[in-house]
Parts: sequence; C-alpha cells; structure tokens
Amino acid sequence: MNQDEKDQEYREIFLAEALENYTEINRLLTIVEKNVGDSQSVHALFRITHTLKGNATGMGFEKIAELAHVMEDFFGEVRDGRIALGSDIFSSVFKAADVLGELIEAIKTPKDVKYRGIKTKLEVLIKNATEGTMRTEHHPASTQVATARLSADILPLQAGDDSESGVGSTQVAFSDLIQVSVKKLDNLLNLVGELIIERDRIIANNARSHTANEFSRLNRISSDLQYSVMDVRLVQVGFLFNKFHRIVRDASVKESKQVNLKLEGVETEIDRNILQVISDSLIHLIRNSVGHGIESPEERIKKGKTAEGNIMLSATSESDTVVITIKDDGAGIDPQRIKQKAIAKNIIHAQDANQLSERDLIMLIFEPGFSTMDHVTAISGRGVGMDVVKRALDSIGGTIQVDSMIGEGTIITLRLPSSMAVKSTLLFELESQTYAIPLSYTESVISIYKSAVHKAGQGLITVHLGNTIHIVFLSDLFAQSVGDSRGRYASFDQLHGEQKLEVVVVTFNGKRIGFIVDKLLQQKEIVEKPLRKPFDAISFLSGTTILGNGNVCLSLSIPGIVNALFTNQVNKTVNA
Repeated sequence: MNQDEKDQEYREIFLAEALENYTEINRLLTIVEKNVGDSQSVHALFRITHTLKGNATGMGFEKIAELAHVMEDFFGEVRDGRIALGSDIFSSVFKAADVLGELIEAIKTPKDVKYRGIKTKLEVLIKNATEGTMRTEHHPASTQVATARLSADILPLQAGDDSESGVGSTQVAFSDLIQVSVKKLDNLLNLVGELIIERDRIIANNARSHTANEFSRLNRISSDLQYSVMDVRLVQVGFLFNKFHRIVRDASVKESKQVNLKLEGVETEIDRNILQVISDSLIHLIRNSVGHGIESPEERIKKGKTAEGNIMLSATSESDTVVITIKDDGAGIDPQRIKQKAIAKNIIHAQDANQLSERDLIMLIFEPGFSTMDHVTAISGRGVGMDVVKRALDSIGGTIQVDSMIGEGTIITLRLPSSMAVKSTLLFELESQTYAIPLSYTESVISIYKSAVHKAGQGLITVHLGNTIHIVFLSDLFAQSVGDSRGRYASFDQLHGEQKLEVVVVTFNGKRIGFIVDKLLQQKEIVEKPLRKPFDAISFLSGTTILGNGNVCLSLSIPGIVNALFTNQVNKTVNA
C-alpha cells in the first residue's frame, strides 16, 4: 500500500467518524433544546466537539477544526453556566451544526462552504459570556442584563448569515464506510471457502470433457472473491503495536529501569484473527525484554552503554508471511546459563544438553516451567509465559527464532502467516491417502537412494548439501502412534538397496527432518477446516480439506509431529 492509498484510507476513516459525530451532535442538541437543564448531554456535546477538533487538526482539515473548536468553547461556556440557552441561541447552534455537516460532506464532494459568519456569531456569544461573567463578579445585579445582551448581540448577525453559510435545508449524509462484526466476516469467509472447494470439484470432474479455458473465468472470479474477503479482514499491526508504549512504561517502572520503545512498520497488514492470537505472546516477549534483557541504569553505565535501554518492535511483509522482530540492546542470553538451568530443572539430561548447539540451547527457554531468574519479580521468574508464546505460534503455523550475543542484546523473530483463511501446502500420497504439508515449514523436496540413508543411534540420518537430516518414515510414525508394534527399522529394512526415496524436508525449531512419502503430488492452496471432537486431540493433524476429486485431505501439524518425535511421545524406533 503506497502513501496515497494510506492517506485515502485515513480520510475515509475520518469521514466515517466525523459523520457519526455530526449525527450525535444533532441528536444531543434536540435533547438539550427540550430540556436545557440536561447537563449530561451538554457534557457529551463538549466531548464530541473536542474529539472532532483534534481529529480534524491531525488530518489537516482546518475549516472543520476551526468551527469545531469554537463550538467546543461554546459548549464549555454552557456547561459552566455562563451562557443561558434560549430560542435565538438554539437557532444559531443548529445552524452551526448544519455548516459543520456541510464542511464534513465537502471532504467527499469538494465544494466551497462559507462558515466564518456562524463561527463569528458563536465567538461573539463566547466573548459576551466571558465579559458578562467578569461584570457579574463586581456587579451581581447585572446578571440578567448580561444574559439579555447575549441574545441581543447576535440578532444583527442573523440576517446576513443565511446567505453566507449557504444552508438552505438539512440534508442526511451517509458515510462510505460501514461497521461489520467479525463474526459476519468469518461466516462470509467460511462460505467462500466452501465455494472454492466446490469450484475445484466441478473443474476436476469435468477436466476430461471440457478444456481448461471453459472454467478460467469461474476460477478467476472465485479467486478474486476469496482474496477480496481475506483483504477485508486485514488490519495494520499498529493497532496492537501502539498499545505497547504503556506496557513498556509500566514494566520499566516496576523493574526500576529506563526503557525506550521504538516502533517500525506499523502499517504492515495482517489477518485480525492472527493478531488477536499473538497479542498475549507479544506482551510476554516485550515484558521479558524489559525484565530479562535490559539492564539497570547503573549496570548499563558500567558497561559503557546509555542509562536508557532500547527496544525495537518492527514488522515487515515477505510474500505470504509477516515478520515481527523484537530487538533489544540489553545483556543478551547466555547459552551456558540456559543449559545449567535446564539441567537443574530436569528439562533436559546433561548428556543431551552437551550435544545441542548454542541456538538450540537458547530455544530451551520455551520449555514449560523454564526461567533463568533466581527470584520472582513483578514480571519475571514464575516460569510461565514463554511456553505459552510457543504454543500460540504453533497453533497458527508460525515460527520463532532467537538470536543473541552476550552483552550486546537479543533479536527475537516471529514469522507469521498473513492470513489463516488459505494455506499454501505441498500435497503428497502415503498408503493411498493424500496429505498436505504447509509450505511455511517445507525447506525442500529431494530424492535420495536408500544407500544414502544410515542408521545412527535410535534413528536414521542422511547428509544433503552438507546438512545432516533426520529421516523418518511417516508410515512407521503413524503406525506407532496407534500402537502398531513395528520393528525398529521396519520400512527401511524392507527396501532394496537402490530404492529411490521421495523426501520432504521440513524445519521447525532449528530441527531439520526428512519425511519419507510414497509419492509427491503438487503445490496447492487449500481452505483448511479445523478438526472437530474427538479428532481435535490428534496432535499430528492440524485440519482437513476436500480436494477437487471429492477426497478428504488431512493437513499435517509439523509442530505436533516434531514435538512428539523429540519428546519421546512415540516409540523410539522412529525417534530421530
């Protein structure tokens, strides 16, 4: 979205809110006219005109801001009892509201609206009210005279103001924006998903009897409809990011630290549901940056740093992915301290910990119950939070990466799908059943011979382009998960030495695994439906869809499979 498109979007949002304010001003004025003692409505008029003034000033609509400012001052005088509302004054105030409405409408359909006459009239009322108050402080008996003079002073201005304002009749204005509940959008997106599935079925069933061009228009229109609905659900990350200034402020006060938060890429767009899912996760990460990362002012000065720590929260778009980065210039993360704490808390055995890389050691902070704090503080040390972050990201197909250098700071990178409505996948066949693997986890697809796969410890490995890949036969994995007592290398031992194997290489949490499948099919965007009870408890699956041929396709949960493999939730005969 370029700057002109952003400006147009902000203009439309302002116009919608301004028209709402204008409608509410008219409603409240009719209430006050019937009951001049309704102080609550007068206070509301003051607040609305104040808000409209501020919004108009921010958008550069000076005429609206000027008139709203005078109306705000006017309602302030009424609120404080310095202006007594009479029929003549109500006529002027309603006229001011009409002119305000015309100025707002002129944003959409540009025209010259004369507003200075009614603006001057209100300024005279305010000036006389102020002078009248000063006189009554010295001469209380002159209160009625001052009030009468307010009405008398505005009469000469009324004759020439109609022609200047150009307000002949009250018109009803409508905004180009409407408010729609998220539930309705979700339902619409669900129906569009059903339409896409049905489209694929029709095209597949008629593939032999019709040419592809006959369905090209249906394919294009349905795809445009799908992406248009998805676009409606997108919101700017600034909607959430701007709330973190207060969160950082409160956390730094509790920790007696000085922290500055800087935001970048707040205009980046992401699906509203995804932003809602990760909101708590971002709060945990930001608070941890303050609690664990940024040092105290005294400690920072000793290290030659500024007393004030810095946290950068940024977002960028990369194809179908939104990348959110949290960077601080704090103490960094010590992998060896992580290892000691993890061993002490029985999260990992010392022998296994010694084999992990520094990056893998750092990822242990996302294990349940892990904390490096020796004592509990207001925001740290309870061993909760980071595992919640991991589970939230896994639930939406997101990933997290932590890079840190001791003494210099930490960078946490979140990679999120821009939309949950459509998932890009790789389809493959296994024992006559079609499955889908999300492309967000797929690193590559390779073909190797059995002779290139070697037994190592409790599993199988191969080396490709200098990278060691743990090999897993998905057929064995699925059989083990349902209690089938297969041998340690059942599928592997049955193969001929020169048997060619199709391998889908996936990466998750720094782990690289190659899944052996029967046949690779195609890349395809699918509309994934969540599994319903009791199947939602199957950790290996994330959802399901229907293919064009009418067959059900199961979508694999890479986080669920990898976590099962590396936490011994399946038999070690297939453990990598």
